[in-house]
Amino acid sequence: MAETDLVELVDEHGAVTGEMQVGAAHTAPGTLHRAFSVVVVDDAGRMLLQQRADAKLRFPGLWTNSCCGHPAPGADLAASAARRVHEELGADLVDAHAVGTFRYRALDAGSGHVETEFDHVVVGRLSGEPRPDPDEVGATRWVSAEEARALVDAGVTTPWFVDVLRIVAPHDADAR
Repeated sequence: MAETDLVELVDEHGAVTGEMQVGAAHTAPGTLHRAFSVVVVDDAGRMLLQQRADAKLRFPGLWTNSCCGHPAPGADLAASAARRVHEELGADLVDAHAVGTFRYRALDAGSGHVETEFDHVVVGRLSGEPRPDPDEVGATRWVSAEEARALVDAGVTTPWFVDVLRIVAPHDADAR
C-alpha cells in the first residue's frame, strides 16, 4: 500500500467516520483507522512469523505476525487480507476467519510515524509454500505460541504483536 492510498477512518468501536491517505493517518499524533493482522497457522498449531524488511517505513526489522495491512475504504476484510498475504508471502490465504479486534497506538521512534489502529485479527492457512517478497519480509519463521511470547519478552517484536498473541493464543497468555 502506497502512502497516498486511502485507509478507512473509524471511531473507537470500529464504525466508519471517513477516509484519509495512509501517510497522513500515520503522521503524529496519528488518526484511528482500520487495519488487519493476519496469523497463518499450520497443522501443528505453529504460527508463521515474519521479520519486517529493513526497508519498511514503520517498525523495520522487528518480528511480527504473518502479515499486516489496511483494507481500502469499503473493501472486504477477508479479501484484503488474502490479497496482502499473497503480495507479502507469495502464497494464497485459505480458511481465513476474523477472531477478534483490538485498538493500539504506537510511536515508531526511528521514523516518527504513529500507528493508531483498530486492528482486526485474521487467522488462516497457506495454500503452498511461502515465497516472501524481500522488499516486505526480511525472514520468516514457524513458531509455537510459547516461542512467540519469548520473542515479545526479548523486545524484538512490533508493539501490536502482544495484542495479536493475546487474541490468537489466549490460553498461553493466561498462563503468564
